[in-house]
Amino acid sequence: MSSEIAIKVENLSKCYQIYDQPRDRLKQFVLPRLQRLAAQPQKQYFREFWALKDVSFDVKKGETVGIIGRNGSGKSTLLQIITGTLAPTSGSVTTKGRIAALLELGSGFNPEFTGRENIYLNGALLGFSTAQINDKFDAIAAFADIGEHLDQPVKTYSSGMLVRLAFAVQVQVEPEILIVDEALAVGDALFQKRCFQRIEKLVSDGTTVLFVSHDQESVRTLTSRALLLNKGRSVEWGLSSEVVLSYRKLLHAEEAAYFASLTKDMVKRAKAAPISNELISVESPEVTPINSGMTGVSKRENDISNRSDRLSFGDGEVKIIKVETLSECGENCSMYYAGERLRIRVNCQSFSKIDKLNVAIRIRNKEGVKMYSWGTLNQDMTIRAKNIDAPIFWEKKFKAGDIFQVLLDCDCDLGENMYEIQAAVSTEETMNYMSQRMLHWIDEAAFFQVSMKREEYFFGGVVDLRMSASW
Repeated sequence: MSSEIAIKVENLSKCYQIYDQPRDRLKQFVLPRLQRLAAQPQKQYFREFWALKDVSFDVKKGETVGIIGRNGSGKSTLLQIITGTLAPTSGSVTTKGRIAALLELGSGFNPEFTGRENIYLNGALLGFSTAQINDKFDAIAAFADIGEHLDQPVKTYSSGMLVRLAFAVQVQVEPEILIVDEALAVGDALFQKRCFQRIEKLVSDGTTVLFVSHDQESVRTLTSRALLLNKGRSVEWGLSSEVVLSYRKLLHAEEAAYFASLTKDMVKRAKAAPISNELISVESPEVTPINSGMTGVSKRENDISNRSDRLSFGDGEVKIIKVETLSECGENCSMYYAGERLRIRVNCQSFSKIDKLNVAIRIRNKEGVKMYSWGTLNQDMTIRAKNIDAPIFWEKKFKAGDIFQVLLDCDCDLGENMYEIQAAVSTEETMNYMSQRMLHWIDEAAFFQVSMKREEYFFGGVVDLRMSASW
C-alpha cells in the first residue's frame, strides 16, 4: 500500500444470513454438520443478503471523499467495516492513521456515565492517556457547549446534545482519519456551521475525511471525489460533480419505475371496472426517447443534446433543446457587469400531450456552490396564493411537436465569478413541488461570467445585498 494512501478498500463484501423463522437458525447450526457426517448434501436454511458486494476504492491522505446512495445502499455497513466495528465477509480494508468516527448517535457512550466520564472513556478508546485528555478537556467542553449538563448522565441528553459531545471529542483529539455519517443533521444551524468550519480546518491540516450525506450540494462542494453505492454495489467512483449527477439519474430512474407501476395499476383497475371504462380513458403517450432525433429543430439547437448525453437525464416527454443567455436587448451575451439585466431563454419541445409543466434553472458558481434556483412554478405559486390576475404556466397544455420557450430574467446581482446554468423541465402533479417527475434535466446547459466596473460600483462576496449607508 502506497504511503500516500490513507484508506484502501479491496473487493469488500458483507453478507448477512436472513432466517424466515427462529427455528431455522437452530437448524442451520445443527443439521448441516449432521448432513456432512452422514455424507449427505448439506441444506441451507437461510437466505443471503449482500449488504456490500465487491466494493473497491482508495482514499489519499488529506483527501475529502463523499459517499452517497439511498437508504439501504450499504453506506453505514461500509463505514462500520472501515472503522473496525464490523467484520467483512470477504475482501479487505487497510487504513493508516488514527480513526475517529461519528456513525450513530451516542455510539461508544455509556448511557449511565456522565458527559465528563464519557469524554475520558472515548479518549481512552482512541488511545489517549488521562494526562493527554486533561490537556484537551477544556477545548472539548467548550466546543460541545452543553454547560452544566456535562456532569449529568448522557441518557438524559437530547439527540442534539449527544452529537455535540460526540463530535467535540472526535475532532479535538485531532484524528488522522475522520469519518462523519448523517449524525450532524440533528444539530442546530450554529453547531453545524462550527462543525463544517472544524472539518475544513482538519482538512487543511491534512486530515483524511469520509463524509456521508444525502445532501447532494454538501457532497459536491465539500468533497473532491465521491463513491455512489446502490444495493451494496459500487455504481460510480470519481469526481464529486459527476458522481452526484449519476446519483440524480439513479433517483430519477427509480422514481420513473415507481410511477410506471402506478400507471399499470391504474390501467388494471380501469379495465376491471366496467362502469369506469366509459368515463376513464387511459392514454399511453407517444414519447420520443431522450436521445432520438427531433423534427423541426435545427442542427445548432440539437448541439446541446449531442454533446450532453452524459450530463442529462429524464423521461423525454419534453426536451430542452437550447439554453441561451441574453442581454437586456435580447442579444446573445455571456459577459455581464454586476447590476445589469440577465436574461435566460430556455427552448423546449414537447413529444407528447402534456400539461402541468415547470421550466426551471439552477445557477452555480465555478466552485460548485448553488447560488439560486427558480422556475415557472415558483411564479405560478405566487400568482395563485396572492390571487393575481395573470396567466399560470402550469395550466398551459401542450401537444406532441409543440416548440416553446420560456424567458427568465432578473438583475444580475452576483459577485465576480464564472457561473454554470443547469436547466430542467418537469411535470408537477401539484403546485407545491411535492409530486415531481423529471422530464429533462441537463447540467452545463450554458455558462456566463460576471465582472465589475470597479471605478463605478463594487461589492465583495457572492451576491449584492444592495446595502445603503446613512449618518
